[in-house]
Amino acid sequence: MEKKNIEEYFSADAPHPEAMNLLRKIVMSFPFEETVKWAFPVYMINGKNVIGLGGFKAYTGIWFFQGVFLKDASQKLINAQEGKTHGMRQWRFNTIAEIQENEDLIRTYIQEAIDNQLAGKEFKPQKKATKPLIIPEELKAVLDADPKLNESFEAHSLTNKRDFAEHIATAKREETKQKRLEKIIPMIQNGIGLNDKYKK
Repeated sequence: MEKKNIEEYFSADAPHPEAMNLLRKIVMSFPFEETVKWAFPVYMINGKNVIGLGGFKAYTGIWFFQGVFLKDASQKLINAQEGKTHGMRQWRFNTIAEIQENEDLIRTYIQEAIDNQLAGKEFKPQKKATKPLIIPEELKAVLDADPKLNESFEAHSLTNKRDFAEHIATAKREETKQKRLEKIIPMIQNGIGLNDKYKK
């Protein structure tokens, strides 16, 4: 069950309460605003997420939302989801002793994270380049020959146009291409996407 009150994450019933409370004490020695987001305690500066805390069965962790910018000279940080998580980095602790031994270093990392946030360092994932729409010759010929059909085709979304184009282009035999053209022409005319039935 998702916790709503910040205190529930640090109660005796929560995972690793002693470790979580120590991490909280360290984090709250900095001028953070404490809140709950995505079912985790999150610590903000000027409305921006800087730190997150999490208690799990096997470990407790501190998240640095813009951890990619941290120097990490001591090599404490990991990317929890390679290929998916780009800016965020995580430091995991298996025991409370690990937190106690690294308290000064944790503070150094937190201060650097705050400095980076105040300096405006923010990872912004690059948008994937949009693939060009390549209309196969067979479909192009039909559209060129019928201006009204072409107008209907242009009224479709880019996704629909791409679906129609790929449906024709992926047919290996000329006979199959013609059958597929016969199938999609009424759909183009009626504003129906090739995969609309799967999107409901």
